[in-house]
Amino acid sequence: MSDRWSYKVLELKPKLLGGSVTVRLEDELNRLGKLGWELVSVTHMHFLEPIRCVLKKEN
Repeated sequence: MSDRWSYKVLELKPKLLGGSVTVRLEDELNRLGKLGWELVSVTHMHFLEPIRCVLKKEN
């Protein structure tokens, strides 16, 4: 197994009240990007399900 990459899964759950999902997602991705994380993929199956983002960072 390679030690080259670390992976993180970010789940952004929908909120009935609160900020826009787009704004919250952008803020969180920008925060993680500053820490060296790079977005690899995004899945979102249903509007009631969380948005799942897979990120990677070189060790």
